[in-house]
Amino acid sequence: MSKKILAMPLENGNLAEHFGHSREFVFFKIEDSKIVKEQRMEPPPHAEGTIPKWLVENGATDVLVGGIGPKAVEILYNHGINVYVGVAVDEAMNLTLDFINGDLKFGQNFCHH
Repeated sequence: MSKKILAMPLENGNLAEHFGHSREFVFFKIEDSKIVKEQRMEPPPHAEGTIPKWLVENGATDVLVGGIGPKAVEILYNHGINVYVGVAVDEAMNLTLDFINGDLKFGQNFCHH
């Protein structure tokens, strides 16, 4: 793992169950398996395709989500972004460390579009 920007939607500091309705995202810049920067940002208002495009514009290479609709996944994939769907809800830092160490735990996609 050389350089990555990991993004995830948040709800009260934890991974949000639904991608498109989150009011906050966190971006972790990872270099050589170390977190070098953490930044929290407010996404644009929810509308089809806006949040995936916003993630692309902000340099995300990987996205962790609990639930996400198929159109959003398609947009992210088409821009070369790895999408990890059904990630078990946990604190953002814990999930980032699990991502770095290859220890992510998965459940179901909470989004039923």
